[in-house]
Amino acid sequence: MSAPMKVGAVIITMGNRPDELRALLDSVAKQDGDHVEVVVVGNGAPVPDVPEGVRTVELPENLGIPGGRNVGIEAFGPGGSDMDVLLFLDDDGLLPNTDTAELCRQAFTADPELGIISFRIADPDTGVTQRRHVPRLRASDPMHSSRVTTFLGGANAVRSKVIGEVGPLPGEFFYAHEETDLAWRALDAGWMIDYRADMVLHHPTTAPSRHAVYHRMVARNRVWLARRNLPAPLVPVYLGVWMLLTLLRRPSGAALKAWFGGFKEGWTTPCGPRRPMKWRTVWRLTRLGRPPVI
Repeated sequence: MSAPMKVGAVIITMGNRPDELRALLDSVAKQDGDHVEVVVVGNGAPVPDVPEGVRTVELPENLGIPGGRNVGIEAFGPGGSDMDVLLFLDDDGLLPNTDTAELCRQAFTADPELGIISFRIADPDTGVTQRRHVPRLRASDPMHSSRVTTFLGGANAVRSKVIGEVGPLPGEFFYAHEETDLAWRALDAGWMIDYRADMVLHHPTTAPSRHAVYHRMVARNRVWLARRNLPAPLVPVYLGVWMLLTLLRRPSGAALKAWFGGFKEGWTTPCGPRRPMKWRTVWRLTRLGRPPVI
């Protein structure tokens, strides 16, 4: 029998939620099975007190969400190779169940093509899962597990072989859409992604627009995502659909100004290397229920 998969957890923090971070670390420590190694990355901030055995890295500046997580990955060896599976968890989240890490081990062991698992995020007080936290178009039933085409950044598990094969998160994105960029590259390499309703992260209900840079980053990174990953004929289709959807949502004047500013920035600034996905990957995304035009 092969040895159980080694699991590590990457948590980034701005140092402003010490109580929530401690509760999350306690929930990771209570996981069934072999010990889950943990690294906490202070993203331009000191790391609060953590239990003995938890690794810490303090960065002199905020590298953004993907940049901070990439540093955490490297703390487990090149590309996270010291671990078989890496959990990425928001520092104000909590694992309410003790079997999550073990369920990840079982899922990755049973399915060699499975590269990424997206957890279900639920409000700790109401148990409600927001529609936006179900990574598929048909999101009315969050209790239904399925294959998907992207995943949730602060509540997921990634096979380290995926990172070794397709590379880390796009650090230049700083915030927004970095998960989809990695997901598309993983799918293009032949890996699959599952949304698992039975793997839960408790996280208070929040609006993504709470981040001051939300509208600009979402628009800029949407353009970068398309420029980096889509076949050329699909780039204007994808971005045209998202522009229409943004206008239909009728954002405020200030939000719309920020969005269009970010959209322009996405075209006029470097987006990183361009590696358009294969057309068979486009078809795979379509069969999974989300063609890469929406």
